[in-house]
Amino acid sequence: MASSSSLFRCFLHFFFFFFFIISQVQAANLPFHPRDVLPLLPRQVSWPVLNSLNSPVDLLPSFVGSVSSSNRIVNWKGACFYENTAWVEFHNKTGSEFGGGTLHIKVSYPHSWTCMDLYVFATPYRVTWDYYFLSREHTLEIKEWQDKAEYEYVKNRGISIFLMQAGMLGTLQALWDVFPLFTNTGWGENSNIGFLEKHMGATFEERPQPWFTNISVDDVHSGDFLAISKIRGRWGGFETLEKWVSGAYAGHTAVCLKDSEGKLWIGESGHENEKGEDIIAIVPWDEWWDFELNKDDSNPHIAYLPLHPDVRAKFNETAAWEYALSMGGKPYGYHNMIFSWIDTIGGNYPPPLDAHLVASVMTVWSKIQPEYAANMWNEALNKRLGTQGLNLSDILVETEKRGSSFDELLTIPEQDNWIYSDGKSTSCIAFILELYKEAGLFDPIADSIQVTEFTIKDAYSLKFFENDSSRLPKWCNDADDVKLPYCQIKGKYRMELPGYNSMEPYAHMNERCPSMPPKYFRPQNC
Repeated sequence: MASSSSLFRCFLHFFFFFFFIISQVQAANLPFHPRDVLPLLPRQVSWPVLNSLNSPVDLLPSFVGSVSSSNRIVNWKGACFYENTAWVEFHNKTGSEFGGGTLHIKVSYPHSWTCMDLYVFATPYRVTWDYYFLSREHTLEIKEWQDKAEYEYVKNRGISIFLMQAGMLGTLQALWDVFPLFTNTGWGENSNIGFLEKHMGATFEERPQPWFTNISVDDVHSGDFLAISKIRGRWGGFETLEKWVSGAYAGHTAVCLKDSEGKLWIGESGHENEKGEDIIAIVPWDEWWDFELNKDDSNPHIAYLPLHPDVRAKFNETAAWEYALSMGGKPYGYHNMIFSWIDTIGGNYPPPLDAHLVASVMTVWSKIQPEYAANMWNEALNKRLGTQGLNLSDILVETEKRGSSFDELLTIPEQDNWIYSDGKSTSCIAFILELYKEAGLFDPIADSIQVTEFTIKDAYSLKFFENDSSRLPKWCNDADDVKLPYCQIKGKYRMELPGYNSMEPYAHMNERCPSMPPKYFRPQNC
């Protein structure tokens, strides 16, 4: 005889199946929508449905418009309320120098009685949020503008309005979905794999054991490339999001260097030192490999990409070593990390990302962690404006004064010769490609190549690597029944690198390239 709990579960399954079908036919006539109450039900019933409806991407607000004195009224369709109108009213209720304002939002025609819409409102000087449950006019009071700059900005450019597309409960579910991406657990690993499969079309085919290779260092040469993909823990979650926006199927890189005595070293930007700082380091191969095999809890998957013999013949080992040693101990290149991804005004942002959202996220972090913001983007944005010392708010205002826009500012190519407050700024991939540049691999067009504009995908797509499988080392993929064009030396799942070894360098390479998932199409010579 069935237990009461199993009967209850069966009833709930039927209940939701019935109302889900009805909602597809006549949702407007229901007193509630199934999605609104799913999180209130037992986990075994609600979560499979919620997981099919929401994803971590639902955490990203969608820009619906800006209201200003010139753009008086904005209309849009919300997640809950189908008709929404906003306008801003300037006033001076406090008698201050620049006064304040009231943002009016009128919401109507909800799709159910129980839904609500969640919004974020932003200027370069403030970010706030609110939610709306009732059909009526709502107001958001700003008693005083911070200063003349904010008053002028809102008057001319407006208050930006962002909608949380998944609604309140969907956003909470998305928070729960994004949390495991950064956890060092099997749950976290599966979440990262699921995200990449869903949003990039990536595949994770299991390889035969053993999942590591006994490498002969005699077969490894200076300039050979290591592509690394981490799929769990803090770095696993970060790399998953980096892969999604850039189209790269690896999230970290390192380079091989041999000294005059034949000893193998690994050059890496992003090596963690004893203080927990991410720096550029040159470490012995045995030390580096032991860490990846036995101590790195992010479950790294590693591919070894040997240079083509003709490219290796051009490689100036002395110049490469000089550059690597000159960079040793310097901090990881956070300053320009995001600018290798953003090349175009609208072609690099997976929906619902856009430049408005990037500016708002930067604004939030600038308020919470001003030193972090200065390191991540303020200096780089000042470089693009030719200014010094401006904070983010000042940068946005200065950009508008020049008749430009923030989305245009983000697309200005990074220059390899820019010097930041802590020296040259190189991410993991920029460090390797700058080393290649110093070693002569981009000659004779090196002066027209800005390697800080390259993503990891751009790097492994360069036609620098071995294209004859008969010349790969004997230990390369020796335990795998699928012979890759490169050597996977660690990892449970087979690494794929779409576009590998396919593109000759050209002047101003990768300075104007879109990168939209899941196909990541790029026009020729962008």
